[in-house]
Amino acid sequence: MRFTTVLAAVVIAVVVQVALARYAVGGRFVFDLVLVGVVFVALQGGALAGMLAGTLGGLLQDVLGGEVVGVGGLAKTVVGCTVGAIGTHFVLVRPSGRMLILATATVVHRLIILVLQGLIDLQWFGVLWGSLLVETLINSAIGLILFHAASALPGVMTRQRMSRRSSLSRRQW
Repeated sequence: MRFTTVLAAVVIAVVVQVALARYAVGGRFVFDLVLVGVVFVALQGGALAGMLAGTLGGLLQDVLGGEVVGVGGLAKTVVGCTVGAIGTHFVLVRPSGRMLILATATVVHRLIILVLQGLIDLQWFGVLWGSLLVETLINSAIGLILFHAASALPGVMTRQRMSRRSSLSRRQW
């Protein structure tokens, strides 16, 4: 996967996350579109692309979110690299399998962030299981839509190209 593709996916995910953040309950993120983008890139491009997307996306989200810079970057880097490694070893063609990976990645990502924040502040904040469940469900639903769209897009483009050709084109003779 090319660097420009990874960068475009991360920038789109960050922009949409920031744009939709004000519609979240109480101004808090109940979804993490940057994580969805990182997992998408990792499953499409492998461990290196996932690591790069996780680092860029996490650091951008930390800077824009006003949190401790580096916590989200490290968590997304670990998740992106792990998901990319798993995606290259196991062929995950079905969107439901990818959605399961995304749900697991969401839970692991949130737990890594809680542990890192606990180590930095030297106090444990605890896991809000209800909000973690809601975040996992929303991320999984968005990921399912994204994975279906990505698998259907090449067929749509081919059909659109074929319908634009005239009936007397040289290739059909």
